[in-house]
Amino acid sequence: MQKRSDHPPIGGSRAVRLDSFGGPEVMDIREVPAPRAGPGQVRVRVTAAGLNPMDWIMTADADTAARFGLSLPAGFGTDYAGVVDQAGDGVCGFATGYRVFGSALSRAVADFVVIDPVGEIAANEAHHTPDGVDDRTAATLAIAGRTASAALAVIDPGPDDTVLIGGAAGGVGVFAVQLARMAGARVIGTGSATSSDYLRDLGAEPVAYGDGLADRVRALAPGGVTAAIDLHGTETAHAARELGVPDGRICTIAAHIDGVSTANGANAAPGALEEVARLVAAGRLRVPIAASFSVEQIRRAVRLQAGRHVHGKVVIDL
Repeated sequence: MQKRSDHPPIGGSRAVRLDSFGGPEVMDIREVPAPRAGPGQVRVRVTAAGLNPMDWIMTADADTAARFGLSLPAGFGTDYAGVVDQAGDGVCGFATGYRVFGSALSRAVADFVVIDPVGEIAANEAHHTPDGVDDRTAATLAIAGRTASAALAVIDPGPDDTVLIGGAAGGVGVFAVQLARMAGARVIGTGSATSSDYLRDLGAEPVAYGDGLADRVRALAPGGVTAAIDLHGTETAHAARELGVPDGRICTIAAHIDGVSTANGANAAPGALEEVARLVAAGRLRVPIAASFSVEQIRRAVRLQAGRHVHGKVVIDL
């Protein structure tokens, strides 16, 4: 369990709050009343919260926030890990002292979150943290792990495949590269020049993104590419088409292309997140933590994560 940056005040707690939608500059740490677990709910003392692009995207403006059902004042962050410290009447399978991780849509960066243990995916859920998985790592799993699993399910890689993964050094790429390699596929990952060693360490063969991507991939894999996942936009997907990959074996997560499937965490198969956690606990899947920050450094952490050049995951310690 990670060291907390401070203890919450008696009867209250800290939470990141936004009184207007916008960038990191509108985020503040507030003292708020400590929530209490009601019937069928658990309260989690959060020890770590993992950041994802969707966190700042959905709070960047009012129209996007409304699509996610958010209103002001809003919280921030979705992935969390911690310890159950209250259990309401009728809760089964969870008790005080249990280590848990999961999602609390746009409210995870707080000392406490109240969760329905059988709640909705990526909005309100708790899972048991396996032994051998620390809280910082557990706090990175829910969104990125599920999204990678859903994308891999679309292209269904195997030992005969060469898979091109765009944005392979990012938070979802960490999982996608390793899961594709576990399936036996050769993986080529796009990234910047500074990410080459990092991608090789994950098991991918690096290739620079940008103009001429298809030609560089063709030179690296003269036998052809058979599947592709674009984790950033559309560049990798269009390059895959140029290389002859059929639309049915191309997947995007952050953009729409007619004829190409789009995946997100909500599309993941039941049990996908638990399987990712088991792989981490078994030492078969690594989750590099690029940086960790105290909750008091939330603005700095979000600026780093939103720059989209982080190799791995960014975590807030509470």
